[in-house]
Amino acid sequence: MNFAVSPATLERFNDVSAMLGPKNPSSSVCWCLSHRLDSKTNRELVGPARGEYVRELCSREIAPGVLAYEDDEVVGWAAVAPRSELPFARSRKIPHVDQLPVWSVWCIRVRPGHRGKGVSHALLQGAVAFARSHGAPAIEGYPVDNEGKKVDTTMAYVGTRTLFERAGFIKAADTDSVSGGFPRVLMRLDLQ
Repeated sequence: MNFAVSPATLERFNDVSAMLGPKNPSSSVCWCLSHRLDSKTNRELVGPARGEYVRELCSREIAPGVLAYEDDEVVGWAAVAPRSELPFARSRKIPHVDQLPVWSVWCIRVRPGHRGKGVSHALLQGAVAFARSHGAPAIEGYPVDNEGKKVDTTMAYVGTRTLFERAGFIKAADTDSVSGGFPRVLMRLDLQ
């Protein structure tokens, strides 16, 4: 299947909200902020303020991620940004391979009913293209190395090593991070 992938701009905020927001607007769900904000700010930002923060991110010159569409329906989201803007820049569990100003892709979500169709592959390709278009020298992801075993849907947002390998990424390092009971690895794609 073909999926169109576009930056998550302010004009597409309703689609971002459909992918990340809660059914109850006062709920304090992730909104894909848990790995974008430091833990103190993440804890303090509650309820509708989380959505407003994401709305502001969507209004910036560089969108906070990309959206996948099947026809006109939003079916997926991938968070992508310069690593220097993220807590990953200070992580003790996920190493730095070198000093390049790499970008990170850390959250890939596909709507129920659209999984297993290749949306995550399109999202990852779209995130790579987005980072490349903004001059990123390389892009990293931190997926689980699940060795083909099933990953719980709630923890699958980090992606799998196989997904990243199919997109041309190579394993650059082990990490001390675990998700859903599986070790995470640092996968990297050179964009130069």
